[in-house]
Amino acid sequence: MRDASCLRRACAEDAAEIARLAGELGYPAETQTMTVRLAALLPQPQQHVMVAQADDGRLLGWIAVERRLTLESGERIEIVGLVVDTAARGSGIGHVLVSDAEHWARQQGFDAIWVRSNVTRFQSHPFYQRLVYVHRKTQHAYTKLLDA
Repeated sequence: MRDASCLRRACAEDAAEIARLAGELGYPAETQTMTVRLAALLPQPQQHVMVAQADDGRLLGWIAVERRLTLESGERIEIVGLVVDTAARGSGIGHVLVSDAEHWARQQGFDAIWVRSNVTRFQSHPFYQRLVYVHRKTQHAYTKLLDA
């Protein structure tokens, strides 16, 4: 992991940097919003959020992993967010973050891990394939705004 001094659990103090990187992923958020989200997620044992931090304190990437239970497929581990700073892509940080997620999944007693990648994220598809993730399906996601 070039230029990174540590891989560690995310903490509330990371909110601004996590928000900055979430913006690179296409999900802009204010620091205050991210602070609230982290406060809700971090204490939950089914959530695993890790960051890669450079020697100068900047975050180079983060990964969010969730242990979830669904009626249709039972329990599973899913990578629900992964982003590496644009300037640090190709340095191995994404691989380190995913490897940590896989290790956490094994510790939870699972033998598989899921990830969904938007069809428009062309650069991420070969990344996961290099890590031996198998493309299972393509799906549509729908949203409906509800009246207040």
